[in-house]
Amino acid sequence: MTHIHEDKHDDQFLVKRVLDGDTSAFSIIIRNTERLVTQIIFKMIATEEDRKDLAQEVYLKAFKNLKGFQFQSKLSTWIAQITYNACINHLRKKKLTLVDNDAWELDDTEILQSKEHSAWNEMESFILNKEMIRILQFEIEKLPSLYKTIITLYHNEELSYKEITEITGLPAGTLKNYLFRARKILRDRIALHYKKEPL
Repeated sequence: MTHIHEDKHDDQFLVKRVLDGDTSAFSIIIRNTERLVTQIIFKMIATEEDRKDLAQEVYLKAFKNLKGFQFQSKLSTWIAQITYNACINHLRKKKLTLVDNDAWELDDTEILQSKEHSAWNEMESFILNKEMIRILQFEIEKLPSLYKTIITLYHNEELSYKEITEITGLPAGTLKNYLFRARKILRDRIALHYKKEPL
């Protein structure tokens, strides 16, 4: 079977097939989006049982609401938004923290001009050169849920600011602030605990 690459045309084709009663087409949708859904759930939710329940909830909601999908974004972005909102609701019910209390706001100019901003690439290069990817992943897992999710969507999944704002509902400025903050925390922790040469 030919692999279906997801673009807007394929989204429309798959949605039409599902709405026409072809449940195998929804299996293709799951296969095309499960990595992104899993990344969000695993970064935001700590317990294995809750993760499984949420994954089922996400795809059940997506299936039930598919007829209302308006193709204003990619299908994967829409399902990721359902995933993110399901995780947020779960965390609120459990009264769990989404971001740390000392998160602060910077304007875009400060972020773009900051030396710390460009230092992310330097830190990433240092880690790759020293084969310390595991350490970076370990430190990412210690971040607050929202920071973990944003870092993963931006750097691992390579989503754009626009796509992440669609998924999370965060304003672009706030998203950049959180991403900046998450990078700074990671850089500071790695420099403090694992520094072997200047970053």
